[in-house]
Amino acid sequence: MNPTKERRAIDNALDKYRELVDTYHDEQFAKTPPIGGWSYSEVYDHILKSTLAASIALERCTHNNCPPTKQGPNFWGRYLLITGLFPPFKVKMPQEVAAKIAPAKIDKEEAKNLLVKTRKRIDGVSMLISDAPKNARWQHPRLGMLNAAQWFKFIRVHLQHHLKQLDRIQNSFAKSG
Repeated sequence: MNPTKERRAIDNALDKYRELVDTYHDEQFAKTPPIGGWSYSEVYDHILKSTLAASIALERCTHNNCPPTKQGPNFWGRYLLITGLFPPFKVKMPQEVAAKIAPAKIDKEEAKNLLVKTRKRIDGVSMLISDAPKNARWQHPRLGMLNAAQWFKFIRVHLQHHLKQLDRIQNSFAKSG
């Protein structure tokens, strides 16, 4: 994994989220799309809060502040790390995670503030990755035990994945309107 390349992709994804938020009408931002599922605001809330949570796990790994383990990523964790993609089918968030980070309907200003906070957090942790011990791992609820570099890659893949979801929502509104 190339941390510089991953960082550039993360920055590009965050730039795209920032660019897109201004294109949504205020009333449409929190509206459930015709296809169902999350609104734009819920996607923003989920992706940005998840990125912040993942950055905390990443930082724990960089400081070796993790319980000792010989475990690594599970099958789906290896799949994501090798392919750079989520599985090609819908995956439900684990119940315990969904309860902790259930997406909220936020307004565009809150989304912009979360974007700033997320970018600052990424700025802070990205420079720590190269010195992080490879065997310091923190549990991901779906992907197994990930080290700092693997958490960083997860952040990139997750950000890009939800950009596709925003496209699906936009297409749903376009087809119904």
